[in-house]
Amino acid sequence: MQQIVLREPFSLQWATVPEPKPQTGQALLQVRRIGICGTDLHAYRGQQPFFTYPRVLGHELAVEILEIGANPQGLSTGDRCVVFPYWECGSCIACRRGKTNCCVQMQVLGVHKDGGMCEYLTLPVDRLLPASGLSLEQMALVENQCIGAHAVRRSNLSREDCALVVGAGPIGLGVVQFAGATGAQVIVADIAQSKLEFCRNHLNLEHTLLVDESFPDLLQEVTQGNLPTVVFDATGHPSSIEAGFSHVAHGGAYVLVSLVQSDISFWDPEFHKRELSLLSSRNATREDFEQVIAAIQENLIVTEPLITHLAPFEHVVSEFESWLDPANNVIKAMACL
Repeated sequence: MQQIVLREPFSLQWATVPEPKPQTGQALLQVRRIGICGTDLHAYRGQQPFFTYPRVLGHELAVEILEIGANPQGLSTGDRCVVFPYWECGSCIACRRGKTNCCVQMQVLGVHKDGGMCEYLTLPVDRLLPASGLSLEQMALVENQCIGAHAVRRSNLSREDCALVVGAGPIGLGVVQFAGATGAQVIVADIAQSKLEFCRNHLNLEHTLLVDESFPDLLQEVTQGNLPTVVFDATGHPSSIEAGFSHVAHGGAYVLVSLVQSDISFWDPEFHKRELSLLSSRNATREDFEQVIAAIQENLIVTEPLITHLAPFEHVVSEFESWLDPANNVIKAMACL
């Protein structure tokens, strides 16, 4: 079978390898859709923490079962599933407290172990989640949207809050949608006018702010001088993360959804006088996957417009570099098999 290997930064290569054989408790899967994640793009650039080369990328997956034995979930040959791409140890302090998403021994498909950028894949049956009614494209969006859903759940956002989401990429858009579902007022900010237009046109957002010299004043105006009670950063840029401390209301919360290879600093007197809650958000849990699948099934979130670039699997290596170019206005690129 064919697979794509990231040998080193900026070097994606085709490889021919034997088709995998399922072991006891595993299913043989045909990979049908592969979402291209920010993690994949960062790894390509050599900027992804917890990552080693060479690696087969791909953790946003829609798969079809080709071979499976008896299983508690009742899955059968021909079923299409969402992949739960995280492996937790089940025994560390985080797992014992139900925080499997930040397991001490966390292993993520396509990051710590080879992923799904290939034709066929074997996985333990318990990594497969049925998602009736979802298209293959929607299935491959689930993990991506779970990152935003988990961040919102972690923030305890409610309808009494005003939320600012900085960064309107795929992760930020997930935060926007699940923040809106709580009934909170949502403001989105980005440096790209095209992304703000996307939010207005497809997510019906009233408040979209361009991040420039006038942004702090506009934010004060929209919030009537109070500032947002919860701010989410989904930019992946240290300077944006550091600036965000000054955008949060007194008594509010700052949630770092982005992961960056950088030290982050803030002015402690300003942080303390506001009594801010500073939170990070990592990965997602099965509860988040169930929430997102249900939200898509019930048409509670927008999915189709998020996929701006759909390419055949055989074109991934040649087109991957173009998905990094801001001029191409990529929201979500996806490979289809």
